[in-house]
Amino acid sequence: MFDHFKNMTDSTGIIQFSNLSKPLLESGYTVDDNARALIVAIDMEELERDKLIKTYIRFLKEAQNVDGTWQNLKVHDKYYTVINSEDSIGRGVLAASFAAGCNIAEVRGAAQEMLRKVLPRAINVSSPRAMAYVLLGMVNIIEISGRTNLVPQAKYLANKLIKLYDLNCSGGWHWFEDKLTYCNALLPHALFGFYMIDNDTKILRVAKNTLDFLTDSLLKKGYLYIVGNQGWWSRKSQIPPYDQQPVDAASIVLACLQAFVVTNEKEYITMAQIAYNWYWGKNINNLPLYNEKTQGCYDALVPHGVNLNQGAEAVISFLMAHQILHNVIEKKQNTLIPAV
Repeated sequence: MFDHFKNMTDSTGIIQFSNLSKPLLESGYTVDDNARALIVAIDMEELERDKLIKTYIRFLKEAQNVDGTWQNLKVHDKYYTVINSEDSIGRGVLAASFAAGCNIAEVRGAAQEMLRKVLPRAINVSSPRAMAYVLLGMVNIIEISGRTNLVPQAKYLANKLIKLYDLNCSGGWHWFEDKLTYCNALLPHALFGFYMIDNDTKILRVAKNTLDFLTDSLLKKGYLYIVGNQGWWSRKSQIPPYDQQPVDAASIVLACLQAFVVTNEKEYITMAQIAYNWYWGKNINNLPLYNEKTQGCYDALVPHGVNLNQGAEAVISFLMAHQILHNVIEKKQNTLIPAV
């Protein structure tokens, strides 16, 4: 199952794009992909696990700026700022929070140092998804290390998301913004995660309202109908059907699993499985996204079928959804769920 994931990785990190299943070295490497790849590698049981973990943590460490932020894109040994974003800060925090609990001492040390540098800056992110990533990372640090001094900062971020919900929720629209874009389920996912350490009933209510609004909208056909990135979904408009991205399917799977861990309501497991089946052909095009021959995942559902390229984000998203669904169902994992 990990062949393409390993094929996309060299001594620097996981390569961003591919031509069909062939890695495109000229596309470079991103913090976004290597942070998420690190989380997948930590949960692997393959012989190459430790080597992969060390590769990804080294990439993140070298890409980190003095102020704790990250240079998101590296191409041919040179960093570029063109795709720097608050999301990459949030994904870096989340990945480092999991690496801080890794069984490899040098990886734990590198992760703790990265967190020391970034957390004072990360608390001030302003984009909703970045806030959600940072919030999940803080919750994970609190769970792993017992650093209760971070609870007020985590609550500050959770309340910022609640304020966005209060500002935008009206009528039948139960959401944090006036439109839904990418990785939407990440937002309620983060609130469910925070509820694990705070037990604030309003946090839980908003988490349930927003995830239920999302799943009611996207699963009503009996399969996952992802918000396409050709236009996004604005209030009072139709959901654009294409292009549907694997990362968004994983986002739903993981959020529903976090909701199940928190509430023990089994319908969330059912919804997670429906979302996971998107990869296997239960989707608008009735086509599988997972390629069993290459063990990669196609980049998108498009009007004519699938985008046959199999980049890093797609395979990472599939693997994380697969791993965590298995962990929750088979191993009865009852902890914080990572996000893509």
